[in-house]
Amino acid sequence: MSGIEDVASLAGVSKATVSRALSGRGYVSAETRLRVSEAAASLGYVVSSSASSLVTGRTNNVGVIIPVINQWFFGSIIEGVERALLERGYDLMLYNLTKSHEERTRVFEYFLVRKRVDAVIAVTLEITPDETATLLALGKPIAGIGGPLEGIPTFGIDDVAAARLATEHLLLLGHRDIMHVGGDIDEQMDFHVHSKRLMGYMDALTAAGIPYDHDSYVAARFDIPGGYRVGKQILGDPRRRPTAIFAASDEVAMGVILAARELGISVPDDLSVIGIDDHPLAELFGLTTIEQRPDLQGEQAVDWVIGQLDQPGWRPPAQHTVLPARLVMRSSTAPPRPRLP
Repeated sequence: MSGIEDVASLAGVSKATVSRALSGRGYVSAETRLRVSEAAASLGYVVSSSASSLVTGRTNNVGVIIPVINQWFFGSIIEGVERALLERGYDLMLYNLTKSHEERTRVFEYFLVRKRVDAVIAVTLEITPDETATLLALGKPIAGIGGPLEGIPTFGIDDVAAARLATEHLLLLGHRDIMHVGGDIDEQMDFHVHSKRLMGYMDALTAAGIPYDHDSYVAARFDIPGGYRVGKQILGDPRRRPTAIFAASDEVAMGVILAARELGISVPDDLSVIGIDDHPLAELFGLTTIEQRPDLQGEQAVDWVIGQLDQPGWRPPAQHTVLPARLVMRSSTAPPRPRLP
């Protein structure tokens, strides 16, 4: 079996140069890097990750802690993280964290310490001061997605502003009877996403001089079946039926649209529907939505932590960074049709 000495001899360079060229760490000219790569390929030499770790002090692993993995939004973030890590030669170590105190303790006080990682990304996770202290004590680059965390660089969309923009779009079309189908306030996601989106909806109504009615908000499970069930309840009663619905997620909105179709209600002629996310299926449903690109958020988190590893002294913004959310107009929203007296 060929070793690093054989590669160095064939390429006409030192073992240190071979190590730099194949690990990607440290300066090597493009010509030398190519010569070393060709020599390694011809000899069938593969860099040992354990040996590389001993030399560089790195594991090429990034730990990602996330509360949910079987929903599109979270899966899309993981997809973006994994894609960006693979491009940089890093592996993903995933920790699916529930609200169980025992499980959180194991992850923060045992697994993240015992299993060596070069950096940590916390995905939409509202962690406690003790958990934050544990992460910071690792001395590793850390980034958070979703909301502000004391002492940790974070970013995410402004959920209040995104909901306000969605509701304002319906108001500008001329709708005044607008209902919000959102997440259950008693079953909050971390960073209070459900209540923030409800707040943005209420703010837009208030600014338009429309009083908020508690019956205008209905809680739904944050998925297509949840939106469908609530949609059937709301739209099945002509006396309660609004002219427009702001759904707190695209999946909820798609469920509402399916319910409307089943009841013979035309979207957007009889009912306008808008969501938040720009889910991959949104275009198929013709859904107007507020885009937030969770996959790109995953990529940005990787940029932040790998940037700290590759550029000593560089740090991401210390304050929580608000990402832009963009209105994407499709065919699910239109001015309300005049109602017959």
